[in-house]
Amino acid sequence: MKVKLLLLALLMPVLGRAADASTPATVTIPSPPAPVREFRAAWIATVGNSCWPSKPGLSTAQQKAELLAILDRAAALKLNAVIFQVRPACDALYQSGIEPWSEYLTGVQGRAPAPFYDPLAFAITEAHKRGLELHAWFNPFRARHFQSVSPPAANHISKTHPELVRNYAKYLWLDPGDPAVREYSLRVILDVLNRYDVDGIHMDDYFYPYHEKNSAGNDIDFPDAATWKKFGQSSGLSHDDWRRHNVDVFIEQLYHSVKAAKPWVSVGVSPFGIWRPKNPPSIAGFDSYQEIYCDSRKWLQEGWCDYLAPQLYWGISPPATSFSTLLDWWNGQNPRHRHVWPGLDSLKAADKWQPSEIVNQINVTRRYPSPGHIHWSVSALMRNTALDNALARDLYRTPALIPASPWLAATPLLPPKLSVNTWGKSAHVEWKNSGTNTVHLWVLQSLIAGNWTTQILPGNCLDTYLDNATPDAVVLRTVDRTGNLGDPVAWTPKKYSTTDTSKGMTKPAK
Repeated sequence: MKVKLLLLALLMPVLGRAADASTPATVTIPSPPAPVREFRAAWIATVGNSCWPSKPGLSTAQQKAELLAILDRAAALKLNAVIFQVRPACDALYQSGIEPWSEYLTGVQGRAPAPFYDPLAFAITEAHKRGLELHAWFNPFRARHFQSVSPPAANHISKTHPELVRNYAKYLWLDPGDPAVREYSLRVILDVLNRYDVDGIHMDDYFYPYHEKNSAGNDIDFPDAATWKKFGQSSGLSHDDWRRHNVDVFIEQLYHSVKAAKPWVSVGVSPFGIWRPKNPPSIAGFDSYQEIYCDSRKWLQEGWCDYLAPQLYWGISPPATSFSTLLDWWNGQNPRHRHVWPGLDSLKAADKWQPSEIVNQINVTRRYPSPGHIHWSVSALMRNTALDNALARDLYRTPALIPASPWLAATPLLPPKLSVNTWGKSAHVEWKNSGTNTVHLWVLQSLIAGNWTTQILPGNCLDTYLDNATPDAVVLRTVDRTGNLGDPVAWTPKKYSTTDTSKGMTKPAK
């Protein structure tokens, strides 16, 4: 669409020629560029106080300050999402009526922050203020981490339903083969979904545990013999296939349950980056299909997620684990055209790799129709100046919208009401939502001295200032919860008129 400015006849001498006062000239301004589309996210891990909080027992003010510093850095780098671990091991970094407070907050499982606050509610509010999506990250079956220091609280699952819990080496683990376990974990997730305004529900690669070894160096099998006898032997499946089936059932139930409750909330899964060795033929390494019973390719092919984030924590060059080779393979396993947004091991850019490795990997992701990536972890963006500079200077110079999900229903949004007041070399841009549906984000584009500038602003933002510049045009569009853009509304100075070529109408500028 062209934005056309009709210059009044009295201004024609300024353009160097005379004109009939009754015949305005037409000055055609190029359309604003389409907003950049790319998922830019980082994981905020809480298990073991990996990313946040930096240690247990910090005051409420200190915890909030650390979390705000993370969100500020994410916004400054022009990320558009964070993935926040809210349930590391059947515990909660939010106020739950089902599971105990996480020890990573206070040092004692079951003890609430004091003075009281709800970290998840706080994180959502502050992320949305900065135009960031927040995806709540759950570990569905891990019940106790080996690094835990406080005893389980009285309302921990190991106390309330010990029959669902298995001792596995240094861990406690829920048994995915028991339907009551899957129902319990799904209830925990849906409780968060229904009570908090999250933008996504996220799983990582922990379903059945990675194998631990005994003192003799042999693998310890997961202790589910009783569950297999009760639920699996009559299924007609082998023990291994039954374990994979249990995870498949959980993933499918999770996806459909989330969509039934809040269709706009994204469901993301981040499996181990190799599905099976020899897929593709040059790839060697850990067999997640066989070892941890994850048929992650099936989840993508069946459309049981809105985005798959395989953990491609290797460099581009090594043939056996090549980042680019694996990413190309994953994109080829995607008949339903879901998003494939790989995880990057950005922490390695501090010691094992140069920042250019991460830069090159991000450029590889941009070869595909729905580009995106997730940094492991946000800590890499908080202490690596060289990487941050490379991202800010080059890859993230322009803000980006998260790619739309066309398989999810769009939310009808009416064109907003836009007004611009100019004085001297400044302008105040204001707008209002014309409808009752919530606007997720605003895309504001301004033409100044022949160049378009794009801003992506939070849904609760209703004005902004353009300093040291007078715009020749301003275009505003709404964005709904699934990334769809609304129709544009254009403004030009009062001495011009605007032509809406999409509807074939000319209307006076406001």
